[in-house]
Amino acid sequence: MFSFFKTIKSSQNVITKDILEEKLLECDIEYSIIEKILEAVGSKVSKSELEANLIRFLKKESYYDKLELREINNKPLVFLIVGVNGAGKTTTIAKIGKIYKQNSKKVIFGAGDTFRAAAVEQICAWGKKLEIPTISSKFGADPASVAFDTINAAKSRNLDIAIIDTAGRLDNKINLKNELIKISNTCKKALNGTDFYKILVLDGTQGAQAINQARIFNEAIDIDGIVITKLDGTSKGGSLISIIYELRLPILYIGIGEGEDDFIPFDIDWYLKNLIDYIF
Repeated sequence: MFSFFKTIKSSQNVITKDILEEKLLECDIEYSIIEKILEAVGSKVSKSELEANLIRFLKKESYYDKLELREINNKPLVFLIVGVNGAGKTTTIAKIGKIYKQNSKKVIFGAGDTFRAAAVEQICAWGKKLEIPTISSKFGADPASVAFDTINAAKSRNLDIAIIDTAGRLDNKINLKNELIKISNTCKKALNGTDFYKILVLDGTQGAQAINQARIFNEAIDIDGIVITKLDGTSKGGSLISIIYELRLPILYIGIGEGEDDFIPFDIDWYLKNLIDYIF
């Protein structure tokens, strides 16, 4: 099974707090977060004690609950995919589209990143490969109009799922926020006021920078869920701890490669077991 944590385990039942701190740092967990996790432990820590502390830390008052994507039952079910350029939005769209198509759902893509010709070409190429229709427009076109046209095409063709790409230029945060708000409002208008999903794609290798990006997008349009990409290779996955703790939003999938099948549904219990098994 795929694991973030690929170095040698310590194979102990109890380790010192200093060694545990080093192990957590190796996993790319931010030091400020490690301090909070370990503030209530003694000089030696058992496997069960660390597990209890991590669960308490991440789940907070909802000790037995999981963060889950809220339920929306609209047809078409719309996913607005947001995130900075280079995070892996277009590949994520392809992966989500393939999952729904394999479950006998009729899917359409919207090439809403009209500010990069390569982005439009990429999503159209994925659509052709997966035999999923794609709505696109000319370079520099209004992305909100592409979102509107995609949703209307899904409605007129009686399709189940519409997945819409967006630009992610962070050079001007105000412009980005205003653009996202406009696209979000346009989606709601096209859906006659009913709801849709706003999914944020984050590059898992970027650590604190990914958290800052998430704050910007969440402030603009109230994100529903997160996909973490680029957790293959040498990435260790500790950034997920910070994301779960800070944002309190469900992580839906993790991307572990560029292929349309390199996608794993995220499970926090599996993730914590993976982390704890590495440490001990």
